[in-house]
Amino acid sequence: MIIGVGIDVAEIDRFARSLERTPQLARRLFTDAELWLPGGERRGVASLAARFAAKEALAKALGAPGGLRWTDAEVCVQDSGRPYLVVRGTVAAAAAEAGVRSWHLSLSHDAGVASAVVVAEG
Repeated sequence: MIIGVGIDVAEIDRFARSLERTPQLARRLFTDAELWLPGGERRGVASLAARFAAKEALAKALGAPGGLRWTDAEVCVQDSGRPYLVVRGTVAAAAAEAGVRSWHLSLSHDAGVASAVVVAEG
């Protein structure tokens, strides 16, 4: 059963300006695994914007409850390149309350826009 669906878009240049203007913002939004590639290189801004859109879409799929911590939702990637969500803390509690048992995630970025779709399934 579908509990909720969320979609979000982020203008990549605008997101980049926000990160430049507020350097600590990246630490508030993302986990270390989201910020850094396995080789130690920082992830690109388009990829980060898509991850931000995913977190916004996840909140929308849950009905936008208050009190969610950004870093309690993490966008991970399988070896195949397929993205998936790991939730903990505040997000896991809200998901459990809503009856969510699994997540579906799609990310994209093109033409200056990053987007994400999240489906919460019970």
